[in-house]
Formats: sequence, C-alpha cells, structure tokens
Amino acid sequence: MSRTAVVILNYNGEKLLQQFLPSVIQHSSGADIIIADNNSSDGSVSFIRQSYPQVRIVQLDDNYGYCGGYNRALRQVEADYCVLLNSDIEVTPHWLDPMIGLLDRHSEIAAVQPKVLSYRDKNKFEHAGAGGGFIDSLGYPFCRGRVFDFVEEDLGQYNDEREVFWATGACLMIRSKVFQMLNGFDEDFFAHMEEIDLCWKIHRVNQKVYYCGDSVIYHVGAGTLGYQNPRKTFLNFRNGLSLLLKHLNTTEAVYKLPLRILLDWIAAFQFLLKGQSKNFTAVIKAHFFFLNNINNDLRKRKALRKTFPSYNDAMIYKGSVVFDYFFKKRKVFQTLSERHEL
Repeated sequence: MSRTAVVILNYNGEKLLQQFLPSVIQHSSGADIIIADNNSSDGSVSFIRQSYPQVRIVQLDDNYGYCGGYNRALRQVEADYCVLLNSDIEVTPHWLDPMIGLLDRHSEIAAVQPKVLSYRDKNKFEHAGAGGGFIDSLGYPFCRGRVFDFVEEDLGQYNDEREVFWATGACLMIRSKVFQMLNGFDEDFFAHMEEIDLCWKIHRVNQKVYYCGDSVIYHVGAGTLGYQNPRKTFLNFRNGLSLLLKHLNTTEAVYKLPLRILLDWIAAFQFLLKGQSKNFTAVIKAHFFFLNNINNDLRKRKALRKTFPSYNDAMIYKGSVVFDYFFKKRKVFQTLSERHEL
C-alpha cells in the first residue's frame, strides 16, 4: 500500500490532462498517480494509456459527478493519504511534502489543503480555497485571501500553518480511513459545497482541518462550470441550504434557516438587477428543490446527529460575512478575523 495517492477525477478533460498532468507526475515523486474517469466520451483514457502508462486508471461506468466519482474511486485506492486534485491544477516542486509532514506530525488533523493561487494571475489567490476556508453563522463560505468576489494579492500574509473550518475540494489531502469512516461525500450534492459538508463531519469526530502555506498550487478555476454559470448558482444555493439543515443544532436551525433563505432571495434579486435572469431563476429553483426534498435532508440530519451528535464550532465566523462585506466594507480576511478572533 502506498503512503500517498494523488487522485484526479476526469470527465472529458483530455485537454486539461495534456496541459497539467505532466507537472503532477514530475513533482509527485513517491506518490501513486491515479486518474478516476467518470465514463468520459472523449480521448482522455486512450491519451493516458498511450502517453503515461505508469498512471493507473480507475474506470467508472457512468458520470457520477464530483461526489459520486470520488466516492467510488477512493474505494479502489489503497493509501494512507489521498489527495483529491482537480485536473486544472499546476503543482509546484515538493508540494506534497509539507502536507504529508503535517499529517504525520499531528494525528488529530484529518485533512489539509495547500495555498491555492490563480493560474492566470500567479500573484493572486484563487477563489476555490485560497488560504483556507471558513463559513459564517448562516453558512456562507469565504476564505483567507478571498471573500466573495474580492481576491487578495499574495504578499506572504498566509505563509503559515493553521486550523481552518474547511479545505478546498480542488486540492484536498485527507486520511483515507477518515474519508471512509465518514462515508465520503454526500452524493446528493453532486458537486459544490460537498467539501464543506465533509469537513463539518470531520469537526463532528473531534478531528481538525488545516491549511499549509508551505505547499503551493496554481488553479485555473471554473474549469467545468464558470463562476456565473446558472448550474453552479443552483448547486451552491441548493447545497448551502442542505448543509445548514444537516448540521445546525435545532435551536439554531429554527431562526438561521429563514434568515439564510431571506438573504438568498435578496441575492436572487441582485442577479435580476444585474440582468442575470438565468441566475435569478437558478436561485428560485434551488429553493424549490430544497423544499421539495426536505424530508431526505431531515433523514440525513437525524442519522448524522445520532452518530455524531455535536461539533466544535471554534472555526465558524460568529457574525454575518454578508453584512460585514456589503455594509461594513470588510473585504479582507484580517478585518473579519480581528472582529471575531478566528
């Protein structure tokens, strides 16, 4: 069994594999490189077999999305640590070593992410994870280095190791035994917010999630769905509500879910005012889907709370990042953390 496996989920991503797989192979000495293919119809699989025969292919029989694809693939991977790596990422020399060292030294850490910078502008952080992820009291995610659409320049301000609430699914190193113990990702999410749900479960088993600034990767971002894509909007808003219903304590859920829904509607009308009618519709559809399938979320909530009844909320931002960002103009993580001691 290998100590570390780098698992790249692929669906019709031949061009991305041609561009980015060489850096992964070059800079991942000692790790098994695995392509988990979601039943691609392009030339992805034949390209790997012909160009990189040393790379193992886990061939799935359908497109199971991000969540289902990784759940099925990781059942076929034997390694102490698995790195879930997007196909649109350029890695740097020795990128694995600092994260492996962190997990080796601290048994209480279950998952870790690197510093995520933009491939297009390598002096800036990238949306997906940046310098480590947090959520506020109403479940809105943000990162060190990126709050909503405001992205910071990398000036070394996050060259550290520290606990965070969630680690990005774009590059997530996790202990395999923890991933399997928690039954991996919630496949109803399909994609988006699933890593936050998984990390919330990690907090429920008294384990920690960390950021490692000594490891650096460059992420293209929005390689499958653009940031303003209505499908992405639908998944983010739908999954955000499911996330809260699954995890919030009962007293919190009673008042926080209605507040979250209200703020989501305000966001929907903002889309409409900007002329993004499809994104407006996506938010409405997300809410109707959530309400129509609420019994499914309630069943998962009951099962989760029965097995893992509580969680450590130390890394949850106690205020509203929406209010602080849009009304207080607090757009940099440090101005938020000073207020709530993150």
